[in-house]
Amino acid sequence: MTRQERADHVLQRLGQLYPQPAIPLDHEDAFTLLVAVLLSAQCTDVRVNQVTPALFQLGRTPAALAAAPLDKIAAIIRPCGLGPQKAKAIKELSGILLAEHHGQVPASLEALERLPGVGHKTAQVVMAQAFGVPSFPVDTHIHRLAQRWGLTTGKSVLQTERDLKRLFPKESWNRLHLQIIYYGREHCTARGCDGTACEICRTCFPKRHKPTRTWKA
Repeated sequence: MTRQERADHVLQRLGQLYPQPAIPLDHEDAFTLLVAVLLSAQCTDVRVNQVTPALFQLGRTPAALAAAPLDKIAAIIRPCGLGPQKAKAIKELSGILLAEHHGQVPASLEALERLPGVGHKTAQVVMAQAFGVPSFPVDTHIHRLAQRWGLTTGKSVLQTERDLKRLFPKESWNRLHLQIIYYGREHCTARGCDGTACEICRTCFPKRHKPTRTWKA
């Protein structure tokens, strides 16, 4: 298979498995999504979803979280890890949204990336899932799968992002990003598949898969 043929197969198969993938982080609007994605850094989506109800009860708008005591924010989000840093970022970005964006999350990648605690991947997730702008957020998990499936040789997530954008049609990016995440969690995990076990790995690289030999007495 060529790289493009592998990409075409991935697109078709993931479309069959996950035709309408849901956003795994619970949220109500662009702001609560932004906060949830920020919290998900080095943390599972399950844990974030356990924490955000209490956080959003404290405040679910930039005005409310900008006014909330920093120690209360940090105490609530402590289970997500990096509590002090994330709490400071949430409070500061809430204030910036009030001061510079009329209390709204900007639909601009550049403006999002200037917010405290918001990196390129987080900004792309918000652009894709809150505003429907074609984006291809690549985290370490998507980076790993893209390499495993022979879709990139990039040594960084940014290079992988560029390679994936060249291989897949633009209208598929937002959906495909989620589909790859779900497949990686359910079928092609870091420890559960070594590049030979899951269906997509076996199809993309059949020579890697060595069938178990049947011995005859």
